Amino acid sequence: MCGIAGFSDFTRENGDPEWGVVAEHMGDTLRRRGPDDRGVWQSSHCVFAHRRLSVIDPEHGHQPMSVVLPEGECALCYNGELYNTDDLRRQLTAEGVHFTTHTDTEVLLWMCILYGAKAAEQLEGIFAFAFWDGRTDSLLLVRDRFGVKPLFYTMQDSTLIFGSERRALFAYPGVTPRCNEESWQEVLAITPARTPGHGVFADIHELKPGELLVFDGHGASTCLWYSLQCRPHTDSYEDTVVHLQELLRGAISRQLVSDVPLATLLSGGLDSSIITAVAANVYEAQGRPLDTYSFDYTDNDRYFHPSSFQPDADQPWVERMSEEFHTRHHTLICPIPQLTALLEEAMEAREIPGMGDVDSSLLWFCREIRKEHTVVLSGECSDEIFGGYPWFHRRDMLESDTFPWCMDFSARGGVLRPEVVKALSLEEYARHRCQQSRRQAPRPVEESPEEGLRREVGWLNLQWFMTNLLERKDRMSMYSGLEVRVPFCDHHLIEYVWNIPWSMKSRNGVRKQVLRDAAFGLLPEDVRNRPKSPYPKTHNPLFETLVRRQLTAILDDAAAPIHALVDEKTLREGLLQNAGDYGKPWFGQLMAGPQMLAWLVQLNGWMVKYGLEFPG
Repeated sequence: MCGIAGFSDFTRENGDPEWGVVAEHMGDTLRRRGPDDRGVWQSSHCVFAHRRLSVIDPEHGHQPMSVVLPEGECALCYNGELYNTDDLRRQLTAEGVHFTTHTDTEVLLWMCILYGAKAAEQLEGIFAFAFWDGRTDSLLLVRDRFGVKPLFYTMQDSTLIFGSERRALFAYPGVTPRCNEESWQEVLAITPARTPGHGVFADIHELKPGELLVFDGHGASTCLWYSLQCRPHTDSYEDTVVHLQELLRGAISRQLVSDVPLATLLSGGLDSSIITAVAANVYEAQGRPLDTYSFDYTDNDRYFHPSSFQPDADQPWVERMSEEFHTRHHTLICPIPQLTALLEEAMEAREIPGMGDVDSSLLWFCREIRKEHTVVLSGECSDEIFGGYPWFHRRDMLESDTFPWCMDFSARGGVLRPEVVKALSLEEYARHRCQQSRRQAPRPVEESPEEGLRREVGWLNLQWFMTNLLERKDRMSMYSGLEVRVPFCDHHLIEYVWNIPWSMKSRNGVRKQVLRDAAFGLLPEDVRNRPKSPYPKTHNPLFETLVRRQLTAILDDAAAPIHALVDEKTLREGLLQNAGDYGKPWFGQLMAGPQMLAWLVQLNGWMVKYGLEFPG
C-alpha cells in the first residue's frame, strides 16, 4: 500500500524543477502511508509523486514506474494490491512483455499500456492509480470496485490535482480547505459517513467506487467502469453453501501473498474466525504458525455487562480459536487515556470528524500491530453483504425514510443550535441523500416488495455504511504504515452474495445463516453459531469522565469555533451530565452518548485544524 499524488496541466511546462518541488511537497504529506520509499516523475503535461509501503518485492518496485515506448513515455503511480498478479503476468508474458521485477506495479503498468481503461476490468484486488499515457497525452485515474482505496481530486483553472488523501491536494499552491453550505450539511447531518464522491470540503471530489476519470487536452470526464448487477440466483441452498465455501477460501487464500510479516485480526466472531481458520490452515501446510491479534481495553473484564447488542465478551472466544488453530496470538489492551488523547490525531488521519473513540482506538491498535507486522487481514464487509445488522431485520428500520443507522435525528440535532439545524435543513438533507441512494439501487426485473426493501437497505449498506468503515480502516491503518486487506470485499464474493435471496441469507430467521453453513467443518460449532458481537468498545466509565473533561475545556474556551454550532446550554445541562445514560444511538449502535461527546471534540479540532468558521 502506498500514497499517490500528482497533477496535470496542458497549458504549461510541467517538467520545470519548480513543479518537481511541488510534487515532493505533496508526496511528503502522505509519508505515513508510505514510509519505505519516495519518488517523483515529471513530463511536460503531468507530474506524479509517490510514497511506498513495501509489501511485495521490497527491493524493487520503485514508483512512479515508467517505460519509454517509441510513441511516448508511459508512467504509473499506484496504491493497492493485486491478487491475480501471477495470472496477469502470464497473460502479458504470452503477449511479449518482458518483466524486470516481481511487483504487481510492473504488471499493472503493462496492463494499462496494452489495455488502457479496459485494464481495470481484469484486475482483482484493491487499488487506486494514476496512469499517464504519453502516446495519447492523457491521464487516467481509476478506483477499485468498492472503494477500499481512496482517491481525491480537484480542478484549479486548467489543472487537475489528485491524491490519496485531501492533505495532498491542499499542498498544491492555491488549493485551500474551505466549506460551503453542502460541506456543513455533510458534516453535521451525515458524518462519519458521507455522500459517495463528495470530498466534504468545497470543490474537493472523491472518485466513486468503480469510477474512472480521463483528463486530456479537452478536459476531464468521469464514468463508472464497474457496477453491481442483479442476476437470477438459480443455485439450490446446498449448492449455494458449497459455492460460498469456494469463494471464501479463494478470496482469503489469494490475499495471503506477502513478502513481509502478515497476521489476521481475530475477535472470535464468525467473520474474523473464518478468515483466521482459512489462513491458519494455509500457513500450517507451509509449516509455519499464523500470528493473530485481538483488542480490548483496560478493565473491560471488570466493567463489561452483557446486552442484546453485545451478548458476550470476545476474549474467551479468541482464546478458543487460537487454541484450535495453534495461532501465535497477541492481545492488545488499550489504556483508556489513549482514547481521548488520540481523538484529534484520529480526526487528522481521517481529515473529517469521524467515529470518535471508535477511530482513536483503532489508530492505537494499528500502531501497536505495526511494531511487528506490516499486513493484516480483517473481517470488514461481511455484515453489509450478508445482512448482519439490525436494520436488515427490524421492520421500522427497513421501512425508514432516512438512514436506518441514524433514524432518530434528535440524537444529533439536540446538541446543535436550532437555528443551525433549520438553516441547513439537516434532517431533510439526510433524508434526501438516503432516498436518492435508494432509487439508485440495482434491481432485477421481478422482485417482491419485501425483497426489494432489503435490496435497498443492502445498497445503502454498500454505498454508505461499508464505505464509512472501509475509510476508517484505511485511514487509521495507513496513518500507522499498516496495510489492511478485507477478503469479504472480494468482488466475486459480493457479486454472488448480492443475488442470494434473503430466504437463504437468513434461513429460518437466523442472521447470516448461509455464511454459518458455509463455515461448517471449518470452525468449531460453538464459534460457528456464536451470535454477532460488534467491534469492541470500552465499558470503563473513565472514558466518559475523560472525554467529558476534554469537551468541557473546549466549551470553556470562548475562542473555540464549535460555539457557533452547538447549543451550549442544552449540551452542558444534558449530554455532558449524563452521556452514559443517553440511550439514543446517533450512528449505528456503537455510537451513543460518550461517542457523541468524542465526535464534538473532533468537530472542534477539525475546525481549528483547517481554520474553518461557520458563517452563521
